Order: sequence, then C-alpha cells, then structure tokens
Amino acid sequence: MTCASCVARVERTLKKQPGVKAASVNLGTEKASIDYLPGAVSPQRLKAAIVDAGYVAIDLDTEKDSLERAQAREQADLRRDVMLGAALSVPLMFVAMLPMLSPSVMHAMHQVLPHRGWGFVQLALAAPVQLFVGARFYRQAFAELRHLSPGMNTLVMLGSSAAFGYSLLALLTPRIFPEGTAHLYFEASSVIITLVLLGKLLEARAKGRTSDALKKLFGLAPKTARVLRGESSVELAIDAVVPDDLIEVRPGERIPTDGVLTEGSSWVDESMITGEPLPVEKSVGGEVVAGTVNHRGAFVFRATRVGQDTVLSQIIRLVEQAQGGKPPIQRLADRIARIFVPLVIVAAALTFSIWWFFGPSPALSHAFVAAVSVLVIACPCAMGLATPTAIMVGTGKAAELGMLFREGAALETMARLDTIVLDKTGTLTKGHPELTHIAPYGVTETELLQLVAAAEDRSEHPLARAVVEAARTRGISFGRADSVQADPGFGVEAIVAGRRVAVGAERLMSKLGIDTELGRADAARFAVEGRSPIFAAFDGKLVATLAIADPLKEGSRAAVRELHALGLGVAMLSGDNGRTADAIAKEVGIERVLAEVLPGEKAAEIARLQAAGRRVAFVGDGINDAPALARADVGIAIGTGTDIAVEAGDVILMSGDLRGIASAIRLSRRTLSTIRLNFFWAYAYNVALIPLAAGALYPLFHLLLSPMLAAAAMSISSVFVVTNSLRLRRFVPTAPSAGTV
Repeated sequence: MTCASCVARVERTLKKQPGVKAASVNLGTEKASIDYLPGAVSPQRLKAAIVDAGYVAIDLDTEKDSLERAQAREQADLRRDVMLGAALSVPLMFVAMLPMLSPSVMHAMHQVLPHRGWGFVQLALAAPVQLFVGARFYRQAFAELRHLSPGMNTLVMLGSSAAFGYSLLALLTPRIFPEGTAHLYFEASSVIITLVLLGKLLEARAKGRTSDALKKLFGLAPKTARVLRGESSVELAIDAVVPDDLIEVRPGERIPTDGVLTEGSSWVDESMITGEPLPVEKSVGGEVVAGTVNHRGAFVFRATRVGQDTVLSQIIRLVEQAQGGKPPIQRLADRIARIFVPLVIVAAALTFSIWWFFGPSPALSHAFVAAVSVLVIACPCAMGLATPTAIMVGTGKAAELGMLFREGAALETMARLDTIVLDKTGTLTKGHPELTHIAPYGVTETELLQLVAAAEDRSEHPLARAVVEAARTRGISFGRADSVQADPGFGVEAIVAGRRVAVGAERLMSKLGIDTELGRADAARFAVEGRSPIFAAFDGKLVATLAIADPLKEGSRAAVRELHALGLGVAMLSGDNGRTADAIAKEVGIERVLAEVLPGEKAAEIARLQAAGRRVAFVGDGINDAPALARADVGIAIGTGTDIAVEAGDVILMSGDLRGIASAIRLSRRTLSTIRLNFFWAYAYNVALIPLAAGALYPLFHLLLSPMLAAAAMSISSVFVVTNSLRLRRFVPTAPSAGTV
C-alpha cells in the first residue's frame, strides 16, 4: 500500500465480503485485522479479494517469515528502480537543461546533433524510466481505477504519463500543437517517477525503524534450550520444548521459556518485562520469564509455559494488536482520504481549463505544467502515515518501558485524561499485611519476636502471618509453642520456652486481666495512622504494642506527586473503613477518598465521575477490579511480570510501579501531539502547495511550480511525517517539574 486511499480501498474490499463483521487496515504496519464469521468466508477468499483489489496478501498466521521476505524484496526492488531511474534521469536533465544555460552551449550541442535529434536522445533516456521503472504505478493505478477508487498511484501515473505523452506527441507530431507550445517535458516525467520512488524508499527504511521495538522483542526469544535428559543435557529447538521439561541455564544466557526454579539460584535481568534496570534475585520456587537474562549463577528450572503461551509471546501479541489498531483521530483522516484524490483530479482538470481559456500565451504549456504539478504534489501519502507511524513508535517505546497498550485508541484516550482513580489494596499498597512498628516495654525486639512468632506460627490469620514473616525476614529463629489456644476475634495464648505468651486485641488483654494502660497511647497513634494495633504480654504483663498494616508500595507517594504535577486529579477507592482509607490517602497525598466501596460498586463510582464530565482512568489489579477497569475511559491493570491480566485493562503496567502511570500519560501526550503535528504538516502542506502548483504565484511573480519540484515536495512530506514520529523513540520516562506537562 502507498497512501491513505489504499487503506480505504482495502478496508472497503474486505467489508464487502460476506461474513466480515469488521476490518481495520494500517498503512504503517501494512497489516489488516479482520473480524469474520468462519462459516461464511475463509481466509483464502479474503486473500483473493485483496489480490483482486490490486495488492499482495500474506497470511501472518501461516506465513510470518514471508512478510519479512516480502518487505525486504520490496526495498530491494525500490533500490534497484531508484538507481536505474537516477542513472537515466540525471543525464536526461543535463540534455534538457544545458541549452537553457547560454546560447553558446546550445550552439555547441546543435553542432553535434540537431534540436530534433536531441529530442530523440531524451526519448531514449525517458522511455525506460516511464515504461519499466514506473511500471508499478501503472499496475496499481489500473487496479485503483478498476475499483473506482483512485489513489496516489493514479495521481503519479496521470502526472508522469501526461508529461511523457505530451512530450512524445510534441516530438513526433509538433504541428498539432499551437505555435510555441510544442515543448518537451521528458525530464519532468522521469524525475517525477524517480523522486517519488526515492521518497518511497526513504519512507520504507524509516517505517522499518518504527517497528524496531517489536523486532527487539522477537529477538529476545532464544532459538534453543538446554533440556535435561537423565544425567545429561540436550540442546533442543525451542519448538521441541514441552511443559514440565527441566531446563539448564548458565550465566549470561537468555531464559528460553517461562518456568519455576527447581535447583540453584541467581540474579535475573527482567528489564524487558518490567522496565526496571536492577536484576532480581531468584531462588528455588521463584518464577522466571522467557527472554530475560541470567546474570551470575547457574540454575535448573521446570518449564511451565512454552511457545505462544509465554509472557513474552503475550507481550508481542499485545504490542502488535496496539500497533494495528486505529485511534479515533484516524477516523477523520480515513473519511477525508476517500474523497481527497477524486477532488485532486477535479482540481487538476479545473486548473488546466482555467489556464487553457484564460492564461497567457503559450496557454497550453502553462495549463499542462500547472495541471501536472497539482496531480503530483497532492498525493496523500503523508495523511495515511500520520497516525500509524506515531502509534507504532509510541506503543513500541511503551513496551520497552514496561507499559503495554492493548490498542492504539487507549494511547489517544490516555492523553486526554483529567482524573486518575487508584484502588488501594494491591495497587497503592502491597496487598498483604506486614509488621510495620513495634513499641516494646522492657524487652528487646529480638526477644519479643522470638516468643510472639512462636505463639503465632500455627495460626493462619493474616495478622499472625505478618508477625511470623517479620521474624523470619529479620533472621530471628524461634522455637515451638506448647498449649496453644486460639480465641477467634481475640487472639492467641501459648507456652513458649516456659513463659506464658498472649498476643491479640485489647479485648484479649481485658479478658485475661492484663493492664494495657502502658500501650494505649501507642495503640491510639497506630489506629489514627490506619494501622491495626495488637498487644503482647508475657506472664501476665504487657511487654509491647505492635502495628500491622498493608504498607504502601515503593514509589506510591512519588507516583501521586507526579500525577498532580501533570495537572491530574487523583482519587482513591477502598473497601476499608473511612479512618484507614483517609490515613493512607493522607500519607500519599490524595485529596479525594471513596471508602467502604464494595467491589461491585467500584464501576458505579467510576460512572458517577464520568457523569460529572470527567475523563477517568481506573488503576487496579486487573482481576477483582475488572468491572471498574472496563467502565473507565482507560483501565490500567497492574501486572506482576509473570501474570498479565491481559483481558482486564486497556493498559498494563508490568512492574506494578505506579510511577509508570505518569510516564504512560506523558508518552501518550507526546504521541498525540506528534500525530497532531503530522496531520498539520500533511494537511497544511496540501492546502498551501496545491494552490501554488495551480499557479497562484504567477500573477505576482510569473512563476509556475515545476512538476519535478512538486514530486520532490510530495516525497519530502511523507519522509517528514515518518521521521517526526521516530522522535518518540527518544522519550525518557523522567518525572516532570511541578506544574509542567
């Protein structure tokens, strides 16, 4: 495909097929996504329809390698044609232009060949360019006209053919032209074709760079794996690996599949998944992901997901899906493209007529030059590339930073957000309780945790597990408790190392007759901070007040700060009581709190904000929050790197670090501004240059735009749009200054 009109034609062709519910065609990726009923139409029939429309169709499900081969072959063909066109057009321009330099040069040339003889030399140089190098334009233009859908190829074909045909007649039968109008424009026809093809070659190379991120992702997947067979290892092709195979990984190697460590330990670079640069420690039981890099140690892991089921494959599918989608801003361009080329042809005809009837002498020459310039300069290549190239680079860059957009539309919508609603548990906080504070009275923390953890070790209560985990994290060993008595809603009593230990709520202490006056101030302070206070007593005497809470994730405060700096309102949804929710909100700097909200009511809260005119993003864990994620303008699901909630959100943060939200919004805004600049250039270029090509400057300066310059300007427009989109590759996810965007 070459322009926005091609996209419109292929989409119309596909939508006309029986059983096709929807079809979306992307000029940047040169791919079509089709939603169809398998019983009504087959992929083979869809391919045949595309071929009948004048294009080549490759089924990516079965011929993925063929796509790369076809693109490489297309670039090779373009390079060959450009080199041949240039080799013939450069001497042709010298032959055509040298006589205009001075009478002496003209006289010298006429000593070698008469004027008509040099005309046949021009014909000999121009004919191969027109008929061989430019053959692609004829093939595709005839297909466009056959389907009553003229596009860029039609414009180039009409413009170059008019210049060549006019010159041929002027050379062979000059008497049919009015006096003084039988000029030769062979150099214009050849240079038009050569410059347009040069622009297409530069564009193809630049477009190849827009999908660099996706190519990097494909390159991350190892081609082989070292699979254990008995006492030895065998190197197998990755396609031969099956779940439950034991795979050996050495230092510096990429991990070939997803899996769980069964032997050894190491540090693994997971930046391709999470965007986080620091390696992550892995030991027995830890999960590893295909494509990540093993740093130091050697280990063995059991394959759990292979082939298309790995996290890397899911990421690649998501990025491809996002790059192939169309944001709302593209729909306007598609509607304009359907009528643009026919309008250009009408404008060229009007230009010719006005010059022919009202222009100065030689009117025919002026009419011809102006009409050809209008045809060539108005090609809508840049319009078709404005959105898809920016979406491709933007979503690819996001994937490198650990942010996955499920569709291109989410990138545009995210740029327009004004409110972010954050779920509390598992989003702002870690999602599981931890021992956060200890206020001891006459005992050391080590002694306290040794006895309390032993008493709590048999309990499955979340608060008890938090105490036990705290002791283990600090390397404190504890013995076994005897005579353990759990009292639900109160706490636990036990004998540990000969001492009677009681751990629980204040009501347990009251029940046992233990005075808690010493710890009431600490307990009240912990409660105000949104933490759960529990008391510990040894042998009937209070020895400590402990605080247990679901702590904030690292980066939560900074994330909220960055969102405020972007000019966004931030709210928090929580099922907790108002006091706990308010304490967390105050700690991170959130001004609006919606507390005691049941999971089923979260979507209704989002709807209320939308009804007030807000554009809302909801951030949740992607599973329990699915209704709210679906209801929001943009649903942002928190991923864990090995468990992507791909169906829950429009955007997935792989690392779970909320600071990624601000980066995603800033990248979205940059992408949308890039698309707007692309559109401004594409449309302003046509609005400004079509009148110039038609001769708007002639009354003032007696200047007509040469068709050769028109071809150069048209090619430059497309290359500008693609290179402007490529600037997104330099996006750096640093926090903005306060008050800036």
